[in-house]
Amino acid sequence: MPHIDYFFATLSPFTYMNGLRVEEIASKHGATITYKPLDIMGLFSRTGGVPPKDRHPNRQEYRLQDMRRRAAIAGLQINLKPAHWPTNGAPSGYAIIAAQNAGGGDMGKLVHSFGAACWADDRDISQDDVIRDCLQGAGFDPALADSGLLTGADTFASNLDEAVRRGVFGAPFFITDQDERLWGQDRLDDLDAVLAGKV
Repeated sequence: MPHIDYFFATLSPFTYMNGLRVEEIASKHGATITYKPLDIMGLFSRTGGVPPKDRHPNRQEYRLQDMRRRAAIAGLQINLKPAHWPTNGAPSGYAIIAAQNAGGGDMGKLVHSFGAACWADDRDISQDDVIRDCLQGAGFDPALADSGLLTGADTFASNLDEAVRRGVFGAPFFITDQDERLWGQDRLDDLDAVLAGKV
């Protein structure tokens, strides 16, 4: 059975713009997914990336245009300058880790709901009430926001270490069980092709 390790940041607009396509592609090919939320700023600092605010104005302007186009193509609403970005992405990452360990809900919907909360609904995904709403909306026990924090913190940190070790440098980033590496929301068609054995 094929497998995808899905490295992402809940704060990333491009993770949000995946929508539920990752899950649709995995289902099409009978693939499993392990969700690996991480600290994107920590990833940048360890792999030569530059936070958006520190990029040259040309790159910042392009990023906003690209986000607008990508959201339109995906059929998603987006606020290019959300009220609560950047914020602390760790609590939502911990919640995703706890939910994956607990099972019983829709992981794809959960990941997408954090992105939507930030990039479409102007909510602060570091806040307990938002985290609980996202958990509940995806079919998980909202109390997971309070449990497993130590495990969540350890796993969140180890996801970053693993990402660096395995060649990840941005988000979203997909690694198949054949070590095919794909970076970016605009590589979902490539992921589909890889799993189909076309490339």
